[in-house]
Amino acid sequence: MPEFRRGKAVLYYEVYGEGYPILLFAPGGMRSSIDFWSNSEWNPITALSSNFQVIAMDQRNAGKSKAPITGSDGWKIYTEDHMALLDHLGIDTCHLLGGCIGGPYCLGIIKANLKRVSAAVLQQSIGADDNKDAFYGLFDSWAEEIRHRHPSVTPKEWKQFRSNMFDGDFVYNVDRDFVSQIETPMLVLMGDDVYHPEVISREIANLAPNAKLIEKWKNPEIDNTLETVIQFLVSKTPAAQP
Repeated sequence: MPEFRRGKAVLYYEVYGEGYPILLFAPGGMRSSIDFWSNSEWNPITALSSNFQVIAMDQRNAGKSKAPITGSDGWKIYTEDHMALLDHLGIDTCHLLGGCIGGPYCLGIIKANLKRVSAAVLQQSIGADDNKDAFYGLFDSWAEEIRHRHPSVTPKEWKQFRSNMFDGDFVYNVDRDFVSQIETPMLVLMGDDVYHPEVISREIANLAPNAKLIEKWKNPEIDNTLETVIQFLVSKTPAAQP
């Protein structure tokens, strides 16, 4: 089983295809894992693996990945997981594609090391828009499912972890000023519901100098979603070094 250890965390991943690498972050909120792609509007694993090396992963404590939990957990520890996976695979630069919670995950890597990211696709990113209760509910239902595996974690620690994730503004892990300075090319596939607010997608696209907003993408055959994403990523793939 393809997995690697980072401290006490055991993180599961899968690799498909060959070529320039793309690291995927699946939708699903705190349950973000590879299986969620099969029920999405389109599946980038199957759609992109003919042109790229596609790397999919289960986030810590989702799918087949397991890790300790503390009250200090938050966006930073996820970004550290992502960077560690790239190091484990020997990948210096790559594209990113994130759905739902994967939007902030993409932005977190760009902030940590923008030189490592050639381009990013943000698919209906989550974000703050008078919806804290909705995200608290998602976090709490996930926590209830796995609480038995973490008997030493106190209610106070669970609450602090939840606050670290969803008490912030905008896209939670980076601010508007940072996004306005991102030179990395980005394709923003617009959200349209309480968890993926349209206003967040529009604001990301308006703030980032090299971002393009795609309003219609949820009917791939009609909206040419696959062609749009593949063309964008191919056009931003660095030339192979001799």
